[in-house]
Amino acid sequence: MALVEIETFPNAMIAEIARARLMAEGIEAVLFDGGVASIGLGGLMPARLMVPEADEALALRLLSPEA
Repeated sequence: MALVEIETFPNAMIAEIARARLMAEGIEAVLFDGGVASIGLGGLMPARLMVPEADEALALRLLSPEA
């Protein structure tokens, strides 16, 4: 299963909220580099929200401001 990055976040807490939103809709989502972002280094290495390539379009729609 190939993962794609759909969004980056400056801190892990905001990234976890977005991940939970996707998980509630049945989309497997994982965070990369969330540990670095959680210690205040999100500007250097933001938390990256990753989803399976097949779910990319739906995940982007769910996280859009219009959703």
